[in-house]
Amino acid sequence: MRMELEQKVLDQIKARFAAVKTEEASLSVRRIFLSVPEELFIDVLSFCAGELGFSQLCTITGLDAGDSFEFIYHIADAQGILLNLKLRMEQKENAVIPSVLPIYEGATFYERELNGLLGVKIAGLPEGRQYPLPDNWPAGEYPMRKGWIPPAKRVDEAKN
Repeated sequence: MRMELEQKVLDQIKARFAAVKTEEASLSVRRIFLSVPEELFIDVLSFCAGELGFSQLCTITGLDAGDSFEFIYHIADAQGILLNLKLRMEQKENAVIPSVLPIYEGATFYERELNGLLGVKIAGLPEGRQYPLPDNWPAGEYPMRKGWIPPAKRVDEAKN
C-alpha cells in the first residue's frame, strides 16, 4: 500500500530540518516512527504541532534503555496519522528534558509520570502533586528504571 500522506509529512520535516534523518524513519499505514536529535526536538515537535497539524498529544512513553533514556511522543493529526517522535538522551542521574506544555497543554500528567517513574526532571513543569505514585512514595525511588529494586526486596536480600 502506498503511503503518500506519511511520506509527505517526512518530506516536510526534512525540508525544514535537514539534520533530522528522515530516511531512517519507519513507516506503516497511518504510522510514522522518527528519531529526532535532542537539540532539535522541541523545534521539530513545535513544527509538527503548529504547521503540520499534529495537534493531539496522545501520550508520552518513557523508557530506560540501559545506557540512555528514550521518550516517545505520540502525536496525531486530523487525518488519523500517528507520528511517534523519539527523543533519546544519555542516561545520567540528573537528566533533564524540556516540558512540552507550551505546545500541548494536556501534557502535565504524562510529564509527571516521567518524573515520578523514571526520575527525569522536566524543565518548565509547574510544581504539583506526585503522579502516579502515592504521595508517601520514597524520594529517589524510580520504579521504571532497570536497576530499581523494591525496598522490601532489598531488605530481604540484606538478611540473606
